[in-house]
Amino acid sequence: MTDHQNQWRHQLSEGLRVMAIDLSERQQQLLLDYLALLLKWNKAFNLTAIRDPGEMVPRQLLDSLSILNLVQGERVLDVGTGPGLPGIPLAVAQPDRQFVLIDSNGKKTRFVQQAVVALGLDNVQVVRTRVEAYQPDAGFDTITSRAFAALPRMVQLTRHLLADQGRLLAMKGTVPTDEIAELAAQGYRVEVAALSVPGSDGQRHALLVEPGCRTG
Repeated sequence: MTDHQNQWRHQLSEGLRVMAIDLSERQQQLLLDYLALLLKWNKAFNLTAIRDPGEMVPRQLLDSLSILNLVQGERVLDVGTGPGLPGIPLAVAQPDRQFVLIDSNGKKTRFVQQAVVALGLDNVQVVRTRVEAYQPDAGFDTITSRAFAALPRMVQLTRHLLADQGRLLAMKGTVPTDEIAELAAQGYRVEVAALSVPGSDGQRHALLVEPGCRTG
């Protein structure tokens, strides 16, 4: 085992302990295997800007898992998934939910598909398309995104993909007050949740967006 893999194992187990997230040894190993695959592919294909192995667990795994308790429902869509974030860590942690990971970048979706096969994730489907062109058979209970677009644009692009009681779960750094005000003026409810990511500097927030008027 390499030095950075030893470091990763310690960072992950300690981070999960601090975040009070209970994952089995197998789940933790799958996350580490995913990270090793990402590190290997990134050298050739430039999938992510994070190149320091010491930053990968906090900024990719733990950051993705910080929204674990905010995901709802059986069907989850990760929009602009890039190299599979936050979709793959969430799918490893929540095997009973079905995940669709979507991105228009063929290089990135090829990596994500390879990772899904290598990790044996039968609860993940990878789709290469633009989000506005995606027409699934059913809507999604939670739609996640990690720095995909400004919030109003995100809502506009994904509204046709939400289930009746579904909600958007956008990951941001600082709170985008202008974007929230714009959505509130359009009748949307926006809830802000501060996220705690061990070993990661800077602010992290989740924005939960739901249409304001719902019947039933």
